[in-house]
Amino acid sequence: MRLSFDTSLSEKYNSSAQKIRVMSESWLGDNMYCPNCGNPRISHLTNNSPVADFQCDNCGEIYELKSKNGNLGKKIADGACSTMIERITSDSNPDLFLLQYSESLSVTELLLIPRFFFVPDIIEKRKPLAATARRHGWIGCNILFGEIPQQGKISVIQNSRILDRKNVIQNYDRIKQLRTKSIDSRGWLLDVLSCINDIPKTEFTLSDVYGYVEVLQKKHINNSNVEAKIRQQLQFLRDKGFIEFLGKGQYRKAL
Repeated sequence: MRLSFDTSLSEKYNSSAQKIRVMSESWLGDNMYCPNCGNPRISHLTNNSPVADFQCDNCGEIYELKSKNGNLGKKIADGACSTMIERITSDSNPDLFLLQYSESLSVTELLLIPRFFFVPDIIEKRKPLAATARRHGWIGCNILFGEIPQQGKISVIQNSRILDRKNVIQNYDRIKQLRTKSIDSRGWLLDVLSCINDIPKTEFTLSDVYGYVEVLQKKHINNSNVEAKIRQQLQFLRDKGFIEFLGKGQYRKAL
C-alpha cells in the first residue's frame, strides 16, 4: 500500500475539490481492501451514485469516502441534510472512510466508521444557503465526528503508518457485534457507550453511569425510565464483551 496520491490524475481538472476527489478515490480503489471480509480490493462505483463510492465484489459491503486536508476536526461537512437522515435510518447506509492527507498529497490518516455508528443525533443541520446562492435554500449538514464513540473509529492508517490488515479486519469483526435492529436501540447503545467512555476510570460502577441520567434524559425525552435503559445497555455491552461485570454494581472496561 502506497501513501501518495497519483497527481497526474488531476491535470485535466481546474477545481481543487475535483482534483482531490479524483486523486483520493483513485488511491482508495488502488490500495484499500474490504475490512468486512478481507477481499483484496473494493470496486469504484459509477460517479454520482446516490448511496456510496465503493463496493466489495465479494461480500457486497458498500463504502463512502470523504477526504480532508489536515486535521479531521470535530465536524465533517456532508451533503443534503434530508438525504443524510434518510440514509442513516435505512438499510442502505454505507460505511464511511475518512481520509486525511498532507500538503504533499500523501495519506496521513485513514479511519473507518461503520454504518451502524450513525444516528440522527450526530448529524447537524446547517443553515440554508442564502437567496443569492445558485442553490438558494439548500440545506446541508455536518457529521459530528467528535460525537462518535471511539469504538466506532477504526484506524487503517495512523500517523502515516499502515496498520496490520489482519488487525483491522479483526477490529471491524468485533465491532459488528454492536449492530442493532433499530435506530432507537442504536441511539441508546451509542449514548450509553459514550457515557462509559467519558468515565475516567477503567473500573466503574453503576452509580457512575447513573450520573449521566440527566444527559441521557435530554436526548431521549420520551423515555420515562432512563435508569432501566442504562442497565439494559450495560447488559448488552457485557454480553458482547465490551465491558466486564465484576459483581455488586462494579464493571471494568474491556481493553
